[in-house]
Amino acid sequence: MSDLTPQAGKYSRVLLKISGEALMGDQGYGLHPPTVARIAHEVKRVHDMGVEICMVIGGGNIFRGLQGSAQGMERATADYMGMLATVMNALAMQAALEAENIHTRVISAIRMDEVAEPYIRRRAVRHLEKKRVIIFAAGTGNPYFTTDTAATLRANEMNCEAIFKGTKVDGVYDKDPKKHADAKRYENVTYDEVLQKHLGVMDASAIALARDNDLPIIVFSLDEPGGFRGILAGEGTYTRVHG
Repeated sequence: MSDLTPQAGKYSRVLLKISGEALMGDQGYGLHPPTVARIAHEVKRVHDMGVEICMVIGGGNIFRGLQGSAQGMERATADYMGMLATVMNALAMQAALEAENIHTRVISAIRMDEVAEPYIRRRAVRHLEKKRVIIFAAGTGNPYFTTDTAATLRANEMNCEAIFKGTKVDGVYDKDPKKHADAKRYENVTYDEVLQKHLGVMDASAIALARDNDLPIIVFSLDEPGGFRGILAGEGTYTRVHG
């Protein structure tokens, strides 16, 4: 790719992936409503630019399947519990977005018709075309797959032009910048480098799926006010993972 810098208007449809922990604020567990509201406002600012947005939110602030499995729980059961946690987070984000007057749909890979729509690809695409924000919940609907993989899968199915991964730091570093003052931030990094250097952007399945479909991943700080909108306007600090 010759142009590695996002420009204003370059992306018309994107997927925002955030962890469940991003919704905790300074708490050690659960949801922090002011933090959820702040993230919803960041999404609104991008939505107001005319960008079509879908979201995937993890469930680690409530329950993490791998931790449950490590403590002796059957892995499949633990993963299903984690999927249900993502539905709770999706409903919280939906409420916050609707408080910003944004029409929002929660679409669950596990049927629960009273609180969310079932996943039907064509219907989901139509929601995006009508400028509704979609929140995909319950992962892929299958155990043993992370929400990173779910995000990459849905981004491809929705024909998104990029995945924006909001984290606690402003990009991908060669080591933890909170522990190492000499940590180096990458401006651009390839999918293969992420896998070979174990940079921890997403799990290996998600990175491979993005690589196979040439889907760029933009890693940025969700804690920086205006960061999401700024990158779409061609500004800000981030790392681009690409082919």
